Amino acid sequence: MAHRLRPEGLDFVGTAPVRLVFAREVAASPEQVFRALAEDVSDWSEWFPAVTSIQPLDDGAGRDVRLKGGGRLRETVLVAKAPEVYAYRVDVANAPGLRALVEEWRLTPAGAGTRVRWTFAADGNGALRAVLRLARAGLGRSFRDAVTRLDRRLAP
Repeated sequence: MAHRLRPEGLDFVGTAPVRLVFAREVAASPEQVFRALAEDVSDWSEWFPAVTSIQPLDDGAGRDVRLKGGGRLRETVLVAKAPEVYAYRVDVANAPGLRALVEEWRLTPAGAGTRVRWTFAADGNGALRAVLRLARAGLGRSFRDAVTRLDRRLAP
């Protein structure tokens, strides 16, 4: 059953009880990566296997996200500053025990490409926090695979 989460701001990325941070360098430019993250949201399922669909809402101010395994999220975009940062919070989720979730994608130039850093900042009950910490390796692998697929997709 879906439930409303605590509405956190971008500062939660630095203060959340569970912070999982992953980074990878890609050949695509920050502008290309930002466009894929923030403007072509309906295409996420093409490069991020955990995502089955994303529908933009409210002229891009929100998103309805469906994940493999039945996860459903309603999100609000907090920041879309091209080509540096794209961040959103989850407002409604069907994940039991989840109290707050903010995700931030930071893009910085790295040579001719981009360093992509994804921060997954969450709060939840004790059981959920433990599960998220145990899931770090799997989330990291999912991020690396997704960003690698995105880079291939953006290659000329």
